[in-house]
Amino acid sequence: MIIRRGKGGKGRVVPIGPQTEMAIDRYLRARRSHRLASAGPLWVGASGKTFDYYGLDGMLKSRAQAAGIEGFDAHVLRHTFATRWKAAQGSDDGLMAVVGWSSHTMIDRYAGAAMAQRAAEEARALGLGNL
Repeated sequence: MIIRRGKGGKGRVVPIGPQTEMAIDRYLRARRSHRLASAGPLWVGASGKTFDYYGLDGMLKSRAQAAGIEGFDAHVLRHTFATRWKAAQGSDDGLMAVVGWSSHTMIDRYAGAAMAQRAAEEARALGLGNL
C-alpha cells in the first residue's frame, strides 16, 4: 500500500498483511455507494465528513473505553509498532522507511522504552554467561 501524503508531506510504502488487505478491499467496495465516494480523502464517515486523524483518534478512544482500556491514545500504536518491530529483530533503516522517519533519534523516542528488555533478551540469546 502506498501512502501518498504522510506527516511532513512524505510518501512511503507500508506493507500490510492479508487480513488488512481484505478489510480494505471490503471498505473500498462499500465506499463506492457512499455519498462522498468521489471525495479526495480515502476515509469517509457516516456523518458526511471525511475521517481525519482526530476522527480516528476519537473512534479508537471510544472503542478502547468500551473494551475497558483506560488512557488509550492512538499515538501509542506507533510506539507499540516500533517496539514490536525492534523485538522481532527488524532493522532501524527498515523501521524508518515504513513509518516515514528521517532521523534515527525517532527510534530512541518510539522504541527506546523497550530497549532494556531487548538488551536482556539479546544477552541471554548470546549465551555469554552471567552478565
